[in-house]
Amino acid sequence: MKIETDLSKFNNSWYNPGNKAKILLWFLVNTLILNNYLPIPVFIKVTVLRLFGAKVGDNVMIKPKVNIKYPWFLEIGNYVWIGEQVWIDNFVKVVIEDHACISQGAMLLTGNHNYKKSTFDLMPGEIHLEKGTWIGAKSVVCGGVKCHSHAVLAVNSVTSKDLLPYKIYQGNPAKEIRDRVISE
Repeated sequence: MKIETDLSKFNNSWYNPGNKAKILLWFLVNTLILNNYLPIPVFIKVTVLRLFGAKVGDNVMIKPKVNIKYPWFLEIGNYVWIGEQVWIDNFVKVVIEDHACISQGAMLLTGNHNYKKSTFDLMPGEIHLEKGTWIGAKSVVCGGVKCHSHAVLAVNSVTSKDLLPYKIYQGNPAKEIRDRVISE
């Protein structure tokens, strides 16, 4: 007899991302300031993120329509670019180091579910993008992944495994295709 998924038994009561009033307020502020196409100045976006507990460095670029789940679980370094329609679905900590770039429509997904359990348990995993990492447009980085220094995840690729430094990855699942050579 095969056991089936039973979502009626799903229970993530152990997971507490923070105060419910703060979460509701963030949902509203995120919609008004970050997750829309209004021409909101970047300094206002950064200020709001900091007010909600994000650690944000200097000279950060945040394009329109960016969605961030919980800013209090977010660390952004200096000179980071976050492209249009990026979704940072951070149930747990996401670290984006200096000079990293997350291109249009990319997703950082820290939450997943255990498909081997009938209860479909939530499995959060941190994401860490080291210095100079580039996540290509429409790409997905899954929870528990570390993209090492200057790694590249090419357009429309998916990684659920760590990316080595100065390597370029492509596909679903992402495979190493060549070295990243940077010239002046």
